Amino acid sequence: MQPQVSIGARTSAVKRHAEALGFDGVAICDLREVERTALDDWLAAGYAANMGYMGRQAKKRRRPAAIVEGAGYAVVTLSSYYHHDVEPQPGARVARYAWGEDYHHVIGERLAALRAKLCDLGATPERTRAYVDAGPVPERELAQRAGLGWIAKNTMLINPRIGSYTFIGCVLTDLDLECDVPFDSDHCGSCNACIDACPTDAFPRTRVLDSRRCISYLTIEHRGHFGTEQTEAIDDWLFGCDICQEVCPWNGKFAQQTKESRFSPRTELAAPDLTQLVEIEETEFKMRYSGTAFERTRAAGLRRNARALVANRKS
Repeated sequence: MQPQVSIGARTSAVKRHAEALGFDGVAICDLREVERTALDDWLAAGYAANMGYMGRQAKKRRRPAAIVEGAGYAVVTLSSYYHHDVEPQPGARVARYAWGEDYHHVIGERLAALRAKLCDLGATPERTRAYVDAGPVPERELAQRAGLGWIAKNTMLINPRIGSYTFIGCVLTDLDLECDVPFDSDHCGSCNACIDACPTDAFPRTRVLDSRRCISYLTIEHRGHFGTEQTEAIDDWLFGCDICQEVCPWNGKFAQQTKESRFSPRTELAAPDLTQLVEIEETEFKMRYSGTAFERTRAAGLRRNARALVANRKS
């Protein structure tokens, strides 16, 4: 008979394994109900735009224990994707997180290995599931509850050691683990740099984002054509937007270069040539951008964005 492992030893083993896998932060929290009045207000105001899934997922986002039957804990991870500036092509900027391989694949592989470790330590496979920016998981709230940072005025999670250029991953599990101390303090203070820098006034108030005005939403999640106002709003951003993170003092001081080589900038992603994108067809799009974040827009969305940027360049 194998000796019984204490909860403390088990928790330490999980964290050591996460660090060995390359995660830049790992902590644990329970899955008690999340205060989601703000979510209800956000949905009611129409700020979700056409992201109907946010409304459909609302109940589970309030009650994360209902996401995976029997799960009682979340192992929450952070992974830095920060790279120093890449010289873009004129009039075509791309958010840093999309400069390399799709994070769903990279972080998904790490989380799968972390899940396997949890199962080796006694977790029930059917009650242990990994998520990275998918499903109804309230990642930022769980990360704050686990002590990994606070939710800033621009709605991003800021870790005081590495800033906000991070991917949040979670493994929900029924394995008994020790919870970390929540991060209850707010270190934004009186700073409103992110709010003031937003060129489209996408923050009606602090910690509330109106997706309909957000450049990231418009260039990635929005479906259909752009009107004149939307074309002008995205300015020279082809895919996503980093403005509210670029001006954040915490990133200026503490953002750390990622150690993950698969996030290294690829020229065709970090500095794309608009002339090649305004007429790109589905076959070429798949050949060129399979396995990258650009897949989210599909060929039609990337063509639309590129044409909008060309129009803005001419105006």
